[in-house]
Amino acid sequence: MAKSMTSIVPVLMCGGAGTRLWPLSRKSYPKQFVPLIGDTSLFQASALRLTGGAFTPPLVLTNADFRFIVQEQLTDIEIDDASIMIEPDARNTAPAILAAALHLQKTQPDALMLIAPSDHVIPDSDAFLESINAAVDAARKGQLVTFGIQPTHPETGYGYLELSKPVEDNSLSPIKLKRFVEKPSATNALKMVNSGDYLWNAGIFLFSVKSIVEAFQKHEPGMVECVSKSVDDLQMDLGFMRLDPESWNRAQSISIDYAVMERTENLSVVPFSGGWSDLGGWDAVLRETGPDKHGVSTSGHVTVMDCQDSLIRSEDNGLEVVGIGLKNIIAVAMPDAVLIADASRAQDVKLAVTELKAKQARQAEQFPRDYRPWGWFESIAKGERFQVKRIQVKPGVSLSLQSHHHRAEHWIVVSGTAKVTINEDVKLVTENQSVYIPVGSVHRLENPGKLPVVLIEVQTGSYLGEDDIIRYEDKYARD
Repeated sequence: MAKSMTSIVPVLMCGGAGTRLWPLSRKSYPKQFVPLIGDTSLFQASALRLTGGAFTPPLVLTNADFRFIVQEQLTDIEIDDASIMIEPDARNTAPAILAAALHLQKTQPDALMLIAPSDHVIPDSDAFLESINAAVDAARKGQLVTFGIQPTHPETGYGYLELSKPVEDNSLSPIKLKRFVEKPSATNALKMVNSGDYLWNAGIFLFSVKSIVEAFQKHEPGMVECVSKSVDDLQMDLGFMRLDPESWNRAQSISIDYAVMERTENLSVVPFSGGWSDLGGWDAVLRETGPDKHGVSTSGHVTVMDCQDSLIRSEDNGLEVVGIGLKNIIAVAMPDAVLIADASRAQDVKLAVTELKAKQARQAEQFPRDYRPWGWFESIAKGERFQVKRIQVKPGVSLSLQSHHHRAEHWIVVSGTAKVTINEDVKLVTENQSVYIPVGSVHRLENPGKLPVVLIEVQTGSYLGEDDIIRYEDKYARD
């Protein structure tokens, strides 16, 4: 990216649930954190795409449940200087973007803000950076610039942008935006694509801090009042910026399009003809993962015979998936749930999640592996009055000092060395050794080494829920 005299702050929106990509994407661990394509997560790829040149360290907006996942994934790609702002509650994109703008008004008032979802795929980063560069001058002059994607097919899952004039071939010049269009029917989508006057709405924006704050002050003064107080009263918590919840929850829950973009006059759009997808369904994943000559894309331990136009994935090393004679099928297998769907019904996966919620199925929202700031755990066996978990603890970290009312625990170290506290007793437990924690004992597990500790935990008792825990000390400030 050409060097700009104005710094650009990437503002990464990182709070979505991605239910259309169930079972791999769930509320507790949504699609932006999953390596759907390649070895990095979508969030990591988004952060890496917007580094160097005129870009400052990113500002990430997320919720409390994801804050440590965000921090860890940024550290894994050597981005250690990001700012992470925690939304007390999901209020859609308008309050989140306004909070970022008001914070930057105090810290970088002359900067441009690049608003980018963290779950999109953009294979050609250089072409995308050229589009951003083409929008800088317009943004400096007070335009609110959005980026429109040249349609490749009549998609009904996206909103559209109607242009004031058709796009010239390979032009990156900003064009005046006529209006936003909601997700159309198949018939209208075909008409819009054939007209050449419409682009897909990617939800990516570039504007100055000053311009977007002024737009909110004009069109949503009530929201400015609530969010300003929330930003003024934010609290620092282990390096995270926690917005004040009382003021925040008074702000209207509304998208940036409805709150500002559809009501303002200073709108421009820069066309982008490079590859792009919001991975809004498994059909999009099939397109983006490079299917073979038969239209088949596989991932993990998969064997296929005489299949066509299908996506078949195994998301567990111990699970072998075999497809025979499949056509237009999506099959995604996880340890606790399996999706099998006709590819033409990919958007209906969201409806299936709603049905699972109604049944109170744990799989609707809970990922089989629970991520914590210290590592992760997963249940590998469960029955009446017992549960077996596999636990991995990162080097140099510790769990909280805690006790349980209803369960005892037996820890068997599989690899690494754990430092275990049980009441007044502290000792090292190494590979192939075990330790027993009676009901009610105050205990803690630490990893003093440089390698992860892996252990098997056997719980026994009358109640084995995760809420049976009393924390006495916790470095992660959890209740």
